[in-house]
Amino acid sequence: MRPTPLARRLGLADAVFLGLGSMIGAGVFAAFAPAARAAGAGLLLALVLAAVVAYCNATSSARLAAIHPQSGGTYVYGRERLGEFWGYLAGWGFITGKTASCAAMTLTVVAYAAPGLGQPWRSVSAVAVVAALTAVNYFGVHRSALATRVIVVCTLLVLTAAAVTMATGPAAGGPLVAWPGAGGVLEAAGLLFFAFAGYARLATLGEEVRDPARTIPRAIPLALGLTLVVYAALAALLLVRLGPAALAASPDPIAAAVPAWLAPVVRVGAALAALGSLLALILGVSRTTLAMSRDGHLPRFLAAVHPRHDVPHRAELGVGLVVAVLAASIDLRDAIGFSSFAVLTYYAIANAAALSLRGKSRAVLGLAGCVVLAFSLPLPSVLAGCGALLLGGSAYGLRRIRR
Repeated sequence: MRPTPLARRLGLADAVFLGLGSMIGAGVFAAFAPAARAAGAGLLLALVLAAVVAYCNATSSARLAAIHPQSGGTYVYGRERLGEFWGYLAGWGFITGKTASCAAMTLTVVAYAAPGLGQPWRSVSAVAVVAALTAVNYFGVHRSALATRVIVVCTLLVLTAAAVTMATGPAAGGPLVAWPGAGGVLEAAGLLFFAFAGYARLATLGEEVRDPARTIPRAIPLALGLTLVVYAALAALLLVRLGPAALAASPDPIAAAVPAWLAPVVRVGAALAALGSLLALILGVSRTTLAMSRDGHLPRFLAAVHPRHDVPHRAELGVGLVVAVLAASIDLRDAIGFSSFAVLTYYAIANAAALSLRGKSRAVLGLAGCVVLAFSLPLPSVLAGCGALLLGGSAYGLRRIRR
């Protein structure tokens, strides 16, 4: 039986805003501090390195998405270009890494929106947040794109206000160091990659974008470039305003760097940004789940498409349920490293798939960059990521034996 296709409703602006919502999310409020702890004044160097790898990955993803305009992203590219196992491994890494990211984003929303909330009510609030965003996605990708656009605009307004006040305030951190040295830069770049990885969501929406061969290759680099401008400006201002040591020690560096009257607004903006990331994350994970379910790597009943709303409603409900359980029961704030490792693996496979296309120099650089950054992450993150991939690979092998 031929799978039910998804409706193509997203234009270029929708795709760009979905990419921005995925990248300019909680990462801009949370990723700078752990990266500064690793690299110190080398934060900007790490940001550039992460952006270069992300750009190579984005180029490979955009070219592959134009050739294979289907839901699933690198799961589809790996399967079609490298073989079934590599596509499966990419999809498994994406789902496990981004499900952990979803739970972390949920906890970030609750932490910023209600910082004094006790554990029982925090879990209840986390479940409520996931349920609300799953409902938004359930009633159509167009509504999700509209909600993401509103969230992105609000977040950019808050970040602009914060940047202006930081630029006009006292420079407690002193001047920027032109070449701060390489200590911890690779680890910091791997952590910062977490904040750039959102453009994968555009590739996973290949069935829902109008004219994907033209739209996706334009939307991915545009969203990535705009995100880099925002991140670079904020990172430079934070280093000048706070200094590397204070930046590394602050759990909420942007709120700490602005005047007291603006800090509550920044916290509201952080909650909105995390909501935007979570909305796009659930959207992307459910589409990869849809693609893997169609091929029998996940339960096939998850591949159903709603006859009215044209969304993979069972996959979205399943992803929402898993995220709600994780967010209510486990503290996943330290999941950035695990998520980065899994997603770098995902993009390594995307670059390997792109090696079969013409003009593969960026794919070679992207593949090498993904491997180097993945194994430069903290050791617990590397071990957890390898364990998750080994578990997924073992499940695949057992299925092949049963066949």
